[in-house]
Amino acid sequence: MNSLGIDKAPADTRVVVAMSGGVDSSVAAAMLRREGYDVVGITLQLYDYGMTVGKKGACCAGQDIYDARRVADQIDIPHYVLDYESRFKQSVMDDFVDTYLKGETPIPCVRCNQAVKFKDLLDQARELGADCMATGHYARRELVDGRAAMLRGADHNRDQSYFLFATTQEQLDFLRFPLGDKPKTETRAIADALGLAVADKPDSQDICFVPTGGYAKVVEKLRPGAVRPGEIVHVDGTVMGRHDGVINYTVGQRKGLGIGGRKTEAGDDVDPLYVVRVDPVANQVVVGPRASLARDKVMVRELNWLGPNAVGVPMPVSVKLRSAQNPAPAVLVLHGDGNAVVELEGAQYGISPGQAAVFYDGERMLGGGWISGTGVK
Repeated sequence: MNSLGIDKAPADTRVVVAMSGGVDSSVAAAMLRREGYDVVGITLQLYDYGMTVGKKGACCAGQDIYDARRVADQIDIPHYVLDYESRFKQSVMDDFVDTYLKGETPIPCVRCNQAVKFKDLLDQARELGADCMATGHYARRELVDGRAAMLRGADHNRDQSYFLFATTQEQLDFLRFPLGDKPKTETRAIADALGLAVADKPDSQDICFVPTGGYAKVVEKLRPGAVRPGEIVHVDGTVMGRHDGVINYTVGQRKGLGIGGRKTEAGDDVDPLYVVRVDPVANQVVVGPRASLARDKVMVRELNWLGPNAVGVPMPVSVKLRSAQNPAPAVLVLHGDGNAVVELEGAQYGISPGQAAVFYDGERMLGGGWISGTGVK
């Protein structure tokens, strides 16, 4: 077996590498090339990048396509750019807009992996005769009981398994993550040692098609007239002010409400207010004190499951409800129809529908789904 777990010599093993133009995927391609694999680089053009040409910090834009091509030339591998704009708009951008208009908070990078990169791009890799496809994600793939399993990246500060929860078993069988056991500092050092053109390139920070962070403008552009002003209402029914569109608010938000706080019953202090719920039907933003955000029950839809089959059996797990948080203890019950219920050991605050609930058994990522609602046990 070679280092990718394939029973071939590296020179006889074709690996398609998804190259975004950033340092991570560039190093993944360069490492595999250095090991002697037959490497082919593919970069996806996902949207009209005219407004972001030359802008740092947005993936899959014009500059990034250019950078991916430069690296491919440097390491002497074939490189192809595929135009997936129409698929990306339908599967990712339209979903992003629709999710906001439903009063939820989307994660477009997960949808992109789910609907484009790990679907269409994997199909393209197979058409090119690839034995596997590699990416620059910080996650690990190991065999557990003879099946490919996904583990958290060795450097938990860089772990990206949360964003890969929708990866199916079939896709995981075909995928490889060469950087999963490395810290980012080592990746940068490898890029520098190899003299890669992107060695000092900053990491992407923005959603690629929202390069300035102004997602409300994207929503208004794609759904003209869908954003309407309305009321900001306290959980007790008191009208506190006006909003300029529910898309500008997310559960747990405190800043930017424009209504100040509310005096305590004693009248000698002011309690800050948080967004407790976004109601697109009533066109209201509901606010309240932090205590009103406490939830210890989470409903999940569109579950993708990579763990052992245990439908209907309460299962102790750890769960991440946001990408930046540490996994928290919980009990998960799978319903077998793509839905699940999670009961948290301790209440959490600001759980937002539309985000992801991702489940772990120690280091192993078991699967995840989209948060459809919350409650109290």
